[in-house]
Amino acid sequence: MSHTYTNLLTHVIFSTKDREPHITAALHDDLLAYMGGIVREIGGALRTANARPDHVHLLCSLPPTIATSDALRLVKTNSSRWVHRERQLAGFDWQTGYGAFSVSHSLAPAVTQYIGDQEKHHRRVTFQEEFLTFLKKNGIAYDERYIWS
Repeated sequence: MSHTYTNLLTHVIFSTKDREPHITAALHDDLLAYMGGIVREIGGALRTANARPDHVHLLCSLPPTIATSDALRLVKTNSSRWVHRERQLAGFDWQTGYGAFSVSHSLAPAVTQYIGDQEKHHRRVTFQEEFLTFLKKNGIAYDERYIWS
């Protein structure tokens, strides 16, 4: 085969350091747009994104030429630098880790709706409960002693 064909959809979730509520309404849209620009720069596409005050959800189409860990390092590092430089939010940082979950093309609309409904969803469920549910549903082993540091 002379060409490479991929559809690498990834639902990414990560939080602010110590889940501090730094993502304000004034920051929300610009931060997500900036992250979308970073994803485009690495050859991907941001399908949808949303954030709550303490965490972010991204549905990305990532290129096969970059590892997920490298893509997320670039998104998190550059967006944090942008927040410090453009918004002078000195205490802003991302938590070290992240969750990344593969999404089939057929489930992309449901994930898009889930990401869009974050405000409603988090009236019932905390970020911690939501993240643990994702880990369990995806069969990912974890030790809760280390997950939030």
